Amino acid sequence: MTDEQNKDHTQEETLNAEQENEFISLLSKRGYDALKEDNITEAISSFSEIIELDPKNNYALVGMGDAYRRKGKFQDALKYYNLCLDIDPTNSFALFGIADSCKALNKLVLAISYWEKYLEQDPENVNVLTRVADAYRKLKNFGKSKDYYLKVLAIDDENDYALIGLGHLHFDFNEFKTALQYWEQMYQKNPENIDIRILTSIGNCHRKLLTFEKGLKYFELALEKDPENFFALFGMADCYRGTKNYEKSLKYWLKILENDPKNKVILTRAGDAFRVLKKYDRAREFYERALDIDYDSYAILGLALIDRDHKRYDEAIDRLEELLKHNPRNHRVYVEIANCYLDQRKKQEALDTLMRYQKHGSRNNYVSSLIEKIKHE
Repeated sequence: MTDEQNKDHTQEETLNAEQENEFISLLSKRGYDALKEDNITEAISSFSEIIELDPKNNYALVGMGDAYRRKGKFQDALKYYNLCLDIDPTNSFALFGIADSCKALNKLVLAISYWEKYLEQDPENVNVLTRVADAYRKLKNFGKSKDYYLKVLAIDDENDYALIGLGHLHFDFNEFKTALQYWEQMYQKNPENIDIRILTSIGNCHRKLLTFEKGLKYFELALEKDPENFFALFGMADCYRGTKNYEKSLKYWLKILENDPKNKVILTRAGDAFRVLKKYDRAREFYERALDIDYDSYAILGLALIDRDHKRYDEAIDRLEELLKHNPRNHRVYVEIANCYLDQRKKQEALDTLMRYQKHGSRNNYVSSLIEKIKHE
């Protein structure tokens, strides 16, 4: 081959390479445009063509990972992200994608490891920092989770995700006053457009703190946004129950049952409200509806208390003894049996019942004080 022919051949190869690069660039743009439009099939087709031409093309490998992640095919996504990381171990897009895929597969420890590699390159990325904080919260690692949320707030002191996360974190660890502070901070920022979940979370803090009147305000605000919201209806009912306003609590228990007539927990709560209001037939109806669904200790206890109120002590004791077969360490059941005997002036039987509780090795201050009270009467 002459020098002129070699020159022509080299020019042809250069031209072909340029054309191929241009074609790959067009395919890449088409693929990522398809991802933006949520056209996953088109995206996969475009990225597949690129990979056939250039198996080590990082843009296409990440694009394939993103496409399969969008489809919920996380194992396939991991395959392509890992191929990219084999070529470029610090590729931030692959690190982000592989971490999110691991999270979706509930591999939280592995997800954290990739997010933390990502943060080595971009340590102030609040989206990744909150993801790590959320993952540690789900792993019940209070200290690590709090540290990462606080890193976010150091960058953006009003970051919604961090404030919400810190609220949930402290709530999960029964630190209700601290949780309340974070959620109230969010409420005060934008009370008119606050997310309903923040309103019910604030209400739930007040339920846990037994500040029921304050909780009612937030559940009412939640119901203004969504009159059928289960958590808001439950919160209203439970707060009214906490203030011993059983008529109003019953209104909301029944409202829930309109939408969820076979909710066993709500059926027993409604039964309890009817019983306290001395509407015994209605109470019995709701307890029995709960028991028609499945065994329920609260429904049986409610029926026993109705029997006791009607001086049907033998029936009440039989029901309560049946409960003890399922839960022999439930101090309240022993107390109720003892009360049935005390109503009949059978002090020794009441004492024997309470002593039977203690023979299990269990100790309860109320049971102990009741034993002393009976002995000295």
